[in-house]
Amino acid sequence: MKMKTILYKAIICTTLILLGTSCKDNFLEEKPLAFLNPEVALVNKAGFESAIAAIHQAVRDEFNRGNATGIYILQLGTDVCTTGDETLQTFKNYETTLTPGSSTAAYFWNFEYTTMIPRANTVIDYADRPAAKWANEAEKNAIVAEARFLRAYTYNGLANTYGGVPIVDRIYDQPKFDFVRASQQEVYEFVRQDLEFASQWLPETTTQPGRIVKAAADHLLSEVYMSLGQYDKAIASASAVINSGKYKLMNARFGSKASEPGDVYSDLFRDGNQNPSSGNTETIWALQYEFQTPGGLASSSGNLGNMDLRGWGSFYSAAKAPNGTTAMVVADSLGRGVGWLRGTNYLFYDIWKEDSKDMRNSPYNIRRDWYYNLPTSPYFGKKVTYFPGLDTMQHVGPMLRKVEGEPVLGRNTGQTVKDKYVYRLAETYLLRAEAYIRKGDMTSAAADVNVVRARAKAKPATPAQMSIDYILDERARELTTEEVRRRTLTRVGKLVERVRKYNPRSSSSIEEKHELFPIPQTAIDANIEGTLEQNPGYN
Repeated sequence: MKMKTILYKAIICTTLILLGTSCKDNFLEEKPLAFLNPEVALVNKAGFESAIAAIHQAVRDEFNRGNATGIYILQLGTDVCTTGDETLQTFKNYETTLTPGSSTAAYFWNFEYTTMIPRANTVIDYADRPAAKWANEAEKNAIVAEARFLRAYTYNGLANTYGGVPIVDRIYDQPKFDFVRASQQEVYEFVRQDLEFASQWLPETTTQPGRIVKAAADHLLSEVYMSLGQYDKAIASASAVINSGKYKLMNARFGSKASEPGDVYSDLFRDGNQNPSSGNTETIWALQYEFQTPGGLASSSGNLGNMDLRGWGSFYSAAKAPNGTTAMVVADSLGRGVGWLRGTNYLFYDIWKEDSKDMRNSPYNIRRDWYYNLPTSPYFGKKVTYFPGLDTMQHVGPMLRKVEGEPVLGRNTGQTVKDKYVYRLAETYLLRAEAYIRKGDMTSAAADVNVVRARAKAKPATPAQMSIDYILDERARELTTEEVRRRTLTRVGKLVERVRKYNPRSSSSIEEKHELFPIPQTAIDANIEGTLEQNPGYN
């Protein structure tokens, strides 16, 4: 059964819970014949599988919700990204964007505490109740492990965004108004415990694309161990993935467009190439999208697919010809971006100065040249001209082609049906390299970085070049649009420094306090029987 089918079951389950009853012929008779709630549903493996799918749906919704105010909050105002849309003000000024009362500050807090965490805690809690019938302890632990992984994934994101947060590790049957913040260290310890359990009990392989496997837990453990200062464990955890024999970087053309012009890096992002069925041995975890499959696209905001092209894609169809007339139209091969996110000069120029021949800088992976495509225009086929460093921010500037994909059929709003990487092996190598740097082993760090660079046919890095900043540069070359950049920069304590250096729009307003988001004032005010302390510097 594919993950999309499981998601469909979860949606049916949720609908029945909301409705609460089924109907007889006489629908006015108030006799409940069924009531699908956790006590009824979470009694066997099938019920728990549906509940697990509901958590996966929430993870996917986190990447789909809110248009320009959703996940892109955690990309905008970083070293790699500003906005191309002049009507968007997000992080142009940090002081006005990040306040305790702002929707930006509350967005992820509200989503995680009302959606992700309750769903995960419900599975974990009910799995141990007497009504739950399991074939054996291993069957139960595998379900709990997946829920604990997804809870850990959530809390790690909260800790990297807000610092210390309340640890809610159970479900409540009555209102609670006295939450307190755990320290950031305590949150990471909580995450570590969940992930170590997950690593022990998750399966090593799965026949269901999108399901969580042991390598995903070990991959995230590597990051969390570094947050805890446990670098040997971080190295060992990343090595468990790298040396497992189940994953390998793709170094040869593969998949749906292998016979067309391109390279192996561009193949990673072609439609249909994100799962092992395409021959991809690099994927550890990818979110699943599928058109015309119930539950395969829908999200809580109505955005019907992968949003990366819409957000990161240039709004080329709105570009004008030199005489001010329309000369470009939406092409299926390019999709329809709207340019909410625009890479900085650091992303499109600076990081390629070391080696402009790097495969990830090729025309197959960064679109730098645009051509007027309206057949009736006198400019048809002519190149759209602009100057490097002074190119238009929203319409025809450089664009990362990894976001391109087949559009959702019948919609012209920029969503695609392409599955989305969360973790892949290239990042595991870069996590281990970072851990080696923190230990002072620059030779081993360079060796890991060079595994990634060798695939890109890039010049080898030297041990003398190794630093956290070099790792961040390499992550920008390899992982932009995939990693949640703000959380990475905050985790390593480099957000403020690098925004000041590489993002001219945000550099003058960012302050040290902005390494972390403020605690939402709505959460503080609702906690009437306890105290949720605000992060330093916010009033």
